[in-house]
Amino acid sequence: MNTMWAGRFQKQLNSRVNDFNSSIHFDCRMYKQDIKGSIAHATMLGKCGIISQEDAALICKTLGEILDDLDAGTLAFDMNAEDIHMFIESELTARIGDVGKRLHTARSRNDQVALDLRLYLRDEIAELKALLFDLLNVICNKSEQHAADIMPGYTHLQRAQPVTLGHYLMAYGQMFARDVRRLDDVSENMNVLPLGSCALAGTTYPIDRFMVAELLGFDSVCQNSMDGVSDRDYAIELLSTLSIVMMHLSRFSEEIILWSSSEFGFVDLDDAYSTGSSIMPQKKNPDIAELVRGKTGRVYGDLTTLLTVMKGIPLAYNKDMQEDKEAVFDALDTVKICLELFAAMLDTATFNTVILREAVSKGFINATDCADYMVKKGLPFRSAYKIVGQLVAYCIAHKKTLETLTLDEYHMASPVFEDDVYQAIDPDTCVAGRACFGGPAPESVLKQIKDMRKYLKL
Repeated sequence: MNTMWAGRFQKQLNSRVNDFNSSIHFDCRMYKQDIKGSIAHATMLGKCGIISQEDAALICKTLGEILDDLDAGTLAFDMNAEDIHMFIESELTARIGDVGKRLHTARSRNDQVALDLRLYLRDEIAELKALLFDLLNVICNKSEQHAADIMPGYTHLQRAQPVTLGHYLMAYGQMFARDVRRLDDVSENMNVLPLGSCALAGTTYPIDRFMVAELLGFDSVCQNSMDGVSDRDYAIELLSTLSIVMMHLSRFSEEIILWSSSEFGFVDLDDAYSTGSSIMPQKKNPDIAELVRGKTGRVYGDLTTLLTVMKGIPLAYNKDMQEDKEAVFDALDTVKICLELFAAMLDTATFNTVILREAVSKGFINATDCADYMVKKGLPFRSAYKIVGQLVAYCIAHKKTLETLTLDEYHMASPVFEDDVYQAIDPDTCVAGRACFGGPAPESVLKQIKDMRKYLKL
């Protein structure tokens, strides 16, 4: 096997070492970005007079033909090639001979792969944002549909205060909107051209890095050649953001798993997004939510992998850094399928508003409103808090709720209670009264949805 770097060596590379060293089987997915970067590089070489304009034009034309052939499937990847860069260059040289060998002038695979990965991730982030927008659109639609449907809110997984389902869902909307902004931050930090750093020390050729940056849509050029080839912060930032996306999906999945159980009964999942049991014919399992919850650990592992790879690497490029791509690619593939299927599962889910409303009547979740009622009658909050706590204890002992207590029983606790207490502790009143900005009142929820859609331009 002839390698591009064979001049220094006296022996053929051991076949198992070649397999161990090769990355073509996973980095071939960056072929479009590799060709795009090479076309920009060749264009610059020609404009700067480093190679002839004719050679540059032929290289660019032939690279375009290779791209077309790969897209059409008429050209297959050579899995014996070391990596995607060597495959493209070998194919180019096979088609146009020595002219193709000029392409790698003033370039190293070190800065080439750094460029390819940035270009690839830039494209992938656009796809991720589109998937997050799709999920946010589903959340907005569901929230609008259920803006006034009352349900229990929880702390410590105990019923706490009444909210609306729309408000509950929009809480997750805020999480995913932050994820979008984090992806924007990653894109901004990443959009710096590394090409021209070469192996680590730049080049003596009179290249124009800013021209290449403009051709490829980069905002700026890396200011240190050693950092240019050894920086993987952008990949770590992306994996960190993807881990947070999965954490949010996992929390939402946990809600769906609990809510779809017979113990809660809050939601019915569509048959197309559920599975059954091989032995228990009655079962309907929330497998998508469970898999999303499980795959969260996988993405966390990808982040840990890259952090661990990078933690002990001296400047500049080291072969360890080849391990970045499999972790990044795996995380991207995992998050994209999770976002796609979770959005579809949520979109087709049916929420049981009657059961949600019935759940509000349990757990004394209007106790705070009862205390607030007393405060509005002139009592200090702590005094009101204690009295309502005693009322709750009384209700538990006598198997009653705050709504079913008689006025005489209320008067046993405090003379401030009047007939209007029943209106004050009605769940609809409790929710409607929380119309402060960001609260669960229906008009507040609709405002949240309106602002989210404005942000997403949906």
